[in-house]
Amino acid sequence: MSAPVLSVVIPAYNNGRTLAETIHSVLGQQIDGLEVIVADHSSSDNTAEVMATFTDDPRVTLLTTEAGGGAKRNWNRVTEAATGEFIKLVCGDDVLRDGVLARQVEILRSSGAALTACRRDIIDADGQVLMKAWGLRGIDHPMTGAAALRKAVRAGANLFGEPASVMMRRDLLVEAGGWDDPFPYLIDMYGYAGVLLRGDFAPDPEVGATFRMSASQWSVVLVREQAEQAAGFHAWLHTEHPEVVSKADVRIGDLRAAVMARARKLSYRLLKRRMR
Repeated sequence: MSAPVLSVVIPAYNNGRTLAETIHSVLGQQIDGLEVIVADHSSSDNTAEVMATFTDDPRVTLLTTEAGGGAKRNWNRVTEAATGEFIKLVCGDDVLRDGVLARQVEILRSSGAALTACRRDIIDADGQVLMKAWGLRGIDHPMTGAAALRKAVRAGANLFGEPASVMMRRDLLVEAGGWDDPFPYLIDMYGYAGVLLRGDFAPDPEVGATFRMSASQWSVVLVREQAEQAAGFHAWLHTEHPEVVSKADVRIGDLRAAVMARARKLSYRLLKRRMR
């Protein structure tokens, strides 16, 4: 039996209300060589029961993850179980658009890039669209991974989007050490950085995913901590890779991250009723 082309890995935690839709959005894609790995991070709701309804699909592997360890533990649990050439991580409340998997595999194969990312729609707790076709600002054309990282630092933002928007070469993610959380709210960006430092970036200009925004992700306190951790991430990149990120890049990025934090506070106040 040949190795899978693509691993879609789904770390789930208390996603009983949304997980079935997430998994169906993956399994409904027209692509050969797909494996899907789902791990329940010791949820207290019916996540395990929802997962069990997919037991009979031979493409699906179901796992459990010991409690504790934050997102890092479950993200690495599903990633370490993956065997595909390419990998996409989809959180248990996000949804993929038809065609995104085959399209992104082709982008990575044809370009030789290390990582691709698509635009996504931002939705509320009920699935209503808050922002359409979000993402890829300033990185909507092929470039080196280092150049893409520098643009993200100078923007003070995650220009690539949440993991459901991103596909990468699994061997490069493994080589980079998998997912780590010295800056917990930027665990995705830290992982992307490890891959992008090892190869090129090629964008997927289509809308390929939806990201569900919740109050727990967008509290005023969290916004402040995100800005502080963004500054820490920028400083780390400059210290470890001064040839990629300069002191000027860090200063600009820190300022923009602080401005965006204030904008997020306003967004939270305006949208909190829709993020429950």
